[in-house]
Amino acid sequence: MGPPESRSDEQVSLLHRLFAESYAFFEKEAKSPIGLIPDSTAEGSPCSIAAVGLAMTAHVAATHRGITSRATAIREVLESLRFFSAAPQSRARDATGYRGFFYHFLDMANGARTWSSELSSMDTALLVTGFLCAAQYFDGDTPEEKEIRERADALYCAVDWAWLVASDGAMCHGWKPGSGFLPYGYKGYSEALLLYVLALGSPTHPIPAESYDVWTSTYEWREIYGHAYLHSGPLFTHQLSHCWIDFRGIQDAYMREHALDYFENSRRATYIQRAYAIDNPRDWIGYGECCWGLTASDGPGPARRSVNGKRRTFYFYEERGVPDGRDDGTIAPWAAVASLPFAPEIVVPAIEHFNALDVDRSRAYGFEATFNRSFASAKKGGRMWVSPYNYGLNQGPIVVMVENHRTGLVWELMRGCPYIVRGLERAGFRGGWLG
Repeated sequence: MGPPESRSDEQVSLLHRLFAESYAFFEKEAKSPIGLIPDSTAEGSPCSIAAVGLAMTAHVAATHRGITSRATAIREVLESLRFFSAAPQSRARDATGYRGFFYHFLDMANGARTWSSELSSMDTALLVTGFLCAAQYFDGDTPEEKEIRERADALYCAVDWAWLVASDGAMCHGWKPGSGFLPYGYKGYSEALLLYVLALGSPTHPIPAESYDVWTSTYEWREIYGHAYLHSGPLFTHQLSHCWIDFRGIQDAYMREHALDYFENSRRATYIQRAYAIDNPRDWIGYGECCWGLTASDGPGPARRSVNGKRRTFYFYEERGVPDGRDDGTIAPWAAVASLPFAPEIVVPAIEHFNALDVDRSRAYGFEATFNRSFASAKKGGRMWVSPYNYGLNQGPIVVMVENHRTGLVWELMRGCPYIVRGLERAGFRGGWLG
């Protein structure tokens, strides 16, 4: 037997295994004949277009890592691209999209709108960004790789971003056939940073630069647990845009005013999450310096149970967040993992803790989506509650952010995307790699 692994080697092995197991979701769950990815492993789950976008980027990272072949990844990307390129775009209730946008949830068999879902601005942004990432990576002269680039470009340029600008100048969440535009737009900092960059960078249907100023005017600056930062409670809002865009050293007007950048802001948000778990103001079981991660996620509810003599409320899907969001003791391991590039010094110990807790009990796709140790305590001798499902929107950020932490691959690719660069510049970003 050889010498024992050093701690560093153990960490590398742990991250590689987590990457590979998380990527397996996009290999094994891609059962649609038209290149669609399910929202989750739940039986009968429809396609989530956000999961498709993340799958496209995961294929890039897995190809680079040698977990899948270039030929296989090209085949998977093209299958999805060909479907969305030819999918019905109309006002019909069962269309796939309209005005270049796509419905949030689609039928896995035929790609028609399902679950009465909305034509989603943010989810369309995640979808097309995934295709643009694939177009940056597959830069060869073969007919297949040229087709990826041409179709990805056409799909992005077809999106009528300006159509979803509300009367107040903010980007609207979406539109539904029959009822029209959704009655709310993006207010406060969120994952919509990526949406605005894409919408500003469009060569065909750009939104006015003033729309970005309208959005940033709704930002909320706070100081929590000694960290001053641009606030948003759920951790995913500090991560999704960063899956593709390297915000290190580049600043818009808001960040210049606060002598910060969005990357450092996400680092502080990560530390605030850990500080909240250490403080544990609502006295949940298991919270601590290595057990944190509150984000939009599923949970064990709806239910009411007694925990340590207190009657507590548990929720199903909620935008859990810090410090004001609903907190019912539910932790999302993937949310901690997706902060790996921002604060590896506290994220790696959390990953090791989750691994020791056995929150990947199925071993199919790495960590399960969420767990709740307090909910289990209501049953004598019972295990902690663990989500029975995995979600594409969880698996994707694990794959992408582990790779960004290790090599910066996706960030480097997207620096070369002219639409991203143009969008950042129109939003007022300067400095760093943009210089």
